[in-house]
Amino acid sequence: MRERMAIIEGVRSPIAKAGGKFKNLQAETLGARVVQEAVLRSGLDYNDYDEVIIGNVSQPTHAANVARVISLKAGFSESTIAYTVHRNCASGMESITSATEKILAGSGSVYLCGGVESMSNVPLLFGTQMKNFLESISRARTFQQKLQTLLHFRPSYLKPIIGLMQGLRDPVSGLMMGSTAEVLAQDFGISREEQDSFALNSHLKASSAQVRGVFAEEIVPVIYDLSRGKIMQDDDGIRAEQSMAALGKLHPFFDPKNGTVTAGNSSQISDAAAALTLMSESEAKKRGIEPLGYLSGFAYAGLEPKRMGMGPYYATAKLFKEMGLTLKDMDLIEMNEAFSVQVLANLRAFPSERYAQSHGFDAALGEIDESILNVNGGAVALGHPVGMTGTRLVIHLLKELRRQNKERGLATLCIGGGQGASLLLEVV
Repeated sequence: MRERMAIIEGVRSPIAKAGGKFKNLQAETLGARVVQEAVLRSGLDYNDYDEVIIGNVSQPTHAANVARVISLKAGFSESTIAYTVHRNCASGMESITSATEKILAGSGSVYLCGGVESMSNVPLLFGTQMKNFLESISRARTFQQKLQTLLHFRPSYLKPIIGLMQGLRDPVSGLMMGSTAEVLAQDFGISREEQDSFALNSHLKASSAQVRGVFAEEIVPVIYDLSRGKIMQDDDGIRAEQSMAALGKLHPFFDPKNGTVTAGNSSQISDAAAALTLMSESEAKKRGIEPLGYLSGFAYAGLEPKRMGMGPYYATAKLFKEMGLTLKDMDLIEMNEAFSVQVLANLRAFPSERYAQSHGFDAALGEIDESILNVNGGAVALGHPVGMTGTRLVIHLLKELRRQNKERGLATLCIGGGQGASLLLEVV
């Protein structure tokens, strides 16, 4: 990158379990609340922004180009342009890197970036037979034609397609995301007990962070039931009383007979939004703004879809090569916990010369110091609202670097479909 990008104060909503407190809040409503707060905390005026870019995966049909709907609901003028980006799990990062590229290209100076996901509101769909039936009914002109069509109806037409499950299945490999995690468990010989232990630690770290008010520094409370005055201000997926015994009672979800991946050692399905302001370092200095931190470099990488969980390795290798850095240069690391086994697999691959050589890399990346990895837990405890997570990782990592008086960190995640993303963040 020719110049670092300044990330101005970022915020997020609490992360709610899907089907829970935010189930009646559509993505644009949740996103607008957070975007509005991000603008307020930036100290800028709405008219200072050139564009709004929001990451989203589910793409609500009632709010096409949800970024535009969010921007208008949040208070931006009709003249402020907006668009939605979609890179599966990295959509919240894509909003930031897309804005970065536009700034470097001279297309604008100040951007509102973020991510939103309402996994509660991913719709149930009808199959082709029901679609054809409804089309035939709508085309029928006479009572006799309608009756003839009705006589061909079969109850099986009503069997729904679960949109969320369909979205979590890779169309190329044919595998559910959880099944790709099972592939990694076999590749690296990672046991169920190791995965459950990782999940337990995620909950314990997140619970401690919540008690210490760590997440409160980045959360904006959200009213989810106006009529009864109900407000959500804390993530509700964290289980302070989680135990190995409780995790051990859960059955493998994706491979019931021989699997190791359960609902307990996987990321939670959730609803949330996050947003931040982005501008160049020189622009921030010109405006006299002290940023939360800086984006110094980023990389995306592609890999085999059925092993998509190794995305952090591929993207980090590419980033480090471009930036001339190593793991020893990182003070903190946030690696999204799509699945416990996915993080564990990367922990084993990073220091492995054999893995590097067999996958076309020059050398091993080195061993990750687990004491600096996901120090406040991750998506196994917090949840993974897919379009929002990438933005959350950036905000949280920068705030944690400041809390610990550290300088540099890596935010990375795997991406459904066989990609990885890695961002280099700094606070000095």
